[in-house]
Amino acid sequence: MTLGVVVFPGSNCDRDVKWAAEGCLGIATRFLWHEERDLSGLDAVVIPGGFSYGDYLRCGAIARFAPVLQEVAAFAERGGRVLGICNGFQVLTEMGLLPGALTRNQKLHFLCEPTDLAVQPGQCSWLQGYSAGEVVNFPIAHGEGRYQAEPEQLRALEDNGQVVLRYVRNPNGSVGDVAGLTNAAGNVLGLMPHPERACDPSTGGVDGRRLLASLLG
Repeated sequence: MTLGVVVFPGSNCDRDVKWAAEGCLGIATRFLWHEERDLSGLDAVVIPGGFSYGDYLRCGAIARFAPVLQEVAAFAERGGRVLGICNGFQVLTEMGLLPGALTRNQKLHFLCEPTDLAVQPGQCSWLQGYSAGEVVNFPIAHGEGRYQAEPEQLRALEDNGQVVLRYVRNPNGSVGDVAGLTNAAGNVLGLMPHPERACDPSTGGVDGRRLLASLLG
């Protein structure tokens, strides 16, 4: 089992993911520089949080054109498991791997706090270690995490079981309390909260461990 972690200029959570996966769970991890195209030997890919390319123009708008993400899109299309955290979720929507968009928080403030989430794993392979209706706590740290989708698009996502994480107390104004989405196949997950920051008991809770531990079967 080897996990690839994408690194852009401006990424700042890549090492957090590496520690959560490798340091806490023993999952071998390889950094993928944004210009790389070789995903050989990888079982899953994480697009981490941070400020890819300084978040110029719009969060994730430049990152979507990175050579490595062309390969990640093909990897996902073949059924490879892809996880986008915070800025990574924004990137996934810009790539079109997940629908909707992430915009400025409702009150226009950066939010950094622990947040309760209700889990509905459905077919999402990343969340099979959680029970339907279970409430977990992951930290959030974002200024542009307000999920937006047209009403009919949101209804379709809900009907398909693709809204897999919801805020118990919505911190940012996301429609439908959406905190995380999966694609129809269940191999791609995007979420604004940070599961990698909820893996080490020395720094807080461990509710995020099971998400990454899903890679171990």
